[in-house]
Amino acid sequence: MAKTKPIFRCSACAHEVAKWVGKCSGCGAWGTVSEVVVSAGAIGPPGRKAMLPSTAATPISGIDSQITKARPTGVSELDRVLGGGVVPGSVVLLSGEPGVGKSTLLLEVAHRWATQTGEKSLYVTAEESAGQVRLRADRTGAVHDRVYLAAESDLSIVLGHVEQVRPTLLVVDSVQTMLAPDADGVIGGVTQVRAVTAAVTSLAKASGIAVLLVGHVTKDGNVAGPRTLEHLVDVVLQFEGDKNSTLRMVRGLKNRFGSADEVGCFELHEDGIACVDDPSGLFLHHRTDSVSGTAVTVAMDGKRPLVGEVQGLTLETQIPAPRRAVSGLDYNRVAMVLAVLQSRSKVYLGKHDVYAATVGGMRLVEPAADLAIALALASAATDRAIPAGWVILGEVGLAGEVRKVTGLARRLAEAERLGFTTALVPPGLDRISGGGMRIHEVTDVGSAIRMAKLRAPYTKPEAGE
Repeated sequence: MAKTKPIFRCSACAHEVAKWVGKCSGCGAWGTVSEVVVSAGAIGPPGRKAMLPSTAATPISGIDSQITKARPTGVSELDRVLGGGVVPGSVVLLSGEPGVGKSTLLLEVAHRWATQTGEKSLYVTAEESAGQVRLRADRTGAVHDRVYLAAESDLSIVLGHVEQVRPTLLVVDSVQTMLAPDADGVIGGVTQVRAVTAAVTSLAKASGIAVLLVGHVTKDGNVAGPRTLEHLVDVVLQFEGDKNSTLRMVRGLKNRFGSADEVGCFELHEDGIACVDDPSGLFLHHRTDSVSGTAVTVAMDGKRPLVGEVQGLTLETQIPAPRRAVSGLDYNRVAMVLAVLQSRSKVYLGKHDVYAATVGGMRLVEPAADLAIALALASAATDRAIPAGWVILGEVGLAGEVRKVTGLARRLAEAERLGFTTALVPPGLDRISGGGMRIHEVTDVGSAIRMAKLRAPYTKPEAGE
C-alpha cells in the first residue's frame, strides 16, 4: 500500500504548505487552508502528487440521468431556449443591456414557477427597493403568496434568506450589484462579480436550487460583464431588443443541458412581457394587394425559421453621389447586390437614391436574403410588383449566380404554413419537396428577375459613367 502524508492546501488559490496556518501566504486569505491527504508513492508523472479521492469513480451506466431532467418554468419561449426548462442545481446567467426587460422577464418566471409548481421562489433584488418591485408585480400581475422578495445586496444575508425560505428557484438581480464580504474589490468589479457567482454556484450545486442570475453588459460586453462569468455558470442567455420596439429575443450562447442555438421571442408591453409563439407575423406587412419594392424571404435564427419582408425604394436624383440608406440589413451586402444588379442583370441604379429596409425591426444579415434584396430593388426600380404569395431564397455571388442556402426544407415548410404558394430557390435542390408549394429553381439573378416578370429599367448609364 502506498504511504500517505498530510499536506495543507488553500481552497482559494491551491497554494500548498507543510503545516497549517491561519493566513495563506499565497493569496492572503484567512481561514482557507485545510488538510488534504496525498499518496507519496502513487502512480503519476514525476513531480506530481496524487490525492486520494473522497468518493470512488462510478460506472457511467450507474449514474441516474433523471437528476439533470429539466423542469418547465411556465414561460414557454424561455423553456424553448433552455431546452425544456431549468435543471435543479443549475445556474443560468441572463445578460443584456440595462432597461431591456430582464427584471420583468425573471419576475414573471418567479411568478409562473410558484403558480404552476406550487413551490417557493425567492426574488432577490439589489438594484431596487422592495416597494419598486411590488409596483412592477402589481402592474404585470406577478403577485403570489409563494413568491418571496428580498431587497438585499450583501451575499451573506442573501444566503440567510435562502436558509429561511428554502426556495426551489432563486433569482438574483443583479450579479453586478451584489457584495461578497470576504472578497476584495469594489461592487461590480471583476473580483467581486466572480466571487458572488462562485458562491451562488456552490449554493446551487450543494442544495439543488435552480438559480437565475441577471448580468448587465456594456456596449462591447466586456469589463465586469458576463464574458468573465461564462465558464462559471451552466447556461448563458443573451436578452436582446431595441428600445424603440416591443420585440425582445432571448438567444442561447451556452447550454450544458441542451442546444445552444435556440431563440425565444417575447413582446414587452405596459402590462408585462408575453411570449410570441409565432413571431413570423411580426415581420410581415399584411396587405391584400401586391406592392412594388417588396419581397418575402425566410431567415434562420438559430434553428428557428422566421419569415420576413424586405422593402426597397429607388428614387432618381440629380446629386452626383446618390444616397444609399439601409435599415435592418447588412450595408455591405446591399452594396454588393446593387453592383451585381447593374453588372450582371442590367439594372442601372447609378443615378438613383436607394433605400432598403426590413419590416418590424427584423435583422437580416445572412446571405440567404441576397436574392430577396435583389428582387425587391429590381421591383422598386421597375415599379412592378412581385406576384403575391411568393417567397424568395438564395445567396447571390459576384458572378450573378444564385447559390444554395442551408435549412431550405425548414424554410419552405414555414413559408407554406403561413400560406405562401410559390418559392424561388437555388438550383440543384430538386430533392427538397415543398409540399403543396410550386418551386421554381433559378440559376442567376437575371433568370429570377424574368421569372418574377420584372422588366429591366429604362435608364441606362451614359458613356463615361
